[in-house]
Amino acid sequence: EGGCYAKTINLAEESEPEIFRAIRRDALLENVAVDPDSRVVDFTNTEKTENGRVSYPIDHIPNFQPESVGTHPKSIFFLTCDAFGVLPPVSKLTPEQAMYHFLSGYTAKVAGTERGVKEPEATFSACFGSPFLTLHPTRYADLLRQKLGGAYGVGKRMSIKATRACINSVLDGSIASAPMRTDERFGFEVPTQLPGVPS
Repeated sequence: EGGCYAKTINLAEESEPEIFRAIRRDALLENVAVDPDSRVVDFTNTEKTENGRVSYPIDHIPNFQPESVGTHPKSIFFLTCDAFGVLPPVSKLTPEQAMYHFLSGYTAKVAGTERGVKEPEATFSACFGSPFLTLHPTRYADLLRQKLGGAYGVGKRMSIKATRACINSVLDGSIASAPMRTDERFGFEVPTQLPGVPS
């Protein structure tokens, strides 16, 4: 698609350096507060909305792939906003489990993403994008199958660094040798230790 779209609430260089540094010429900020005198953006200001965003060209990220094309994926990631701690940060799913979670699209509506939402609300959005689907969700689940061959307020949001450590462990294959436990609710395998991910 040639670009990226990210939330900016509480954006700081220390926590999300790539996104922070991508905000330069040709990036577009929306719904953010700007000091009228200094013209400095205040990413912590939620006076009008918590739904600040930035769109930026993909080449603003240091390790982007210019061709935007890769080989057939060996791993697939579902990113979800789990405000209630129902799902583990990373897990290994069978193709059937992946289809189930893709179809159910468990996530949460959070303040700043929809009008009137003040506290997180658990919800399900088929294929993590129900309003945008042009076909029945099971058609997308079939495509996916072909490609595969706690309470709100407890804990804190996973850092970008820890999220990347989870993703890197899948991409470099080290997750395969990580100790695992079976999730009693969903039946998928969950690593109990991963390098760079706090326990």
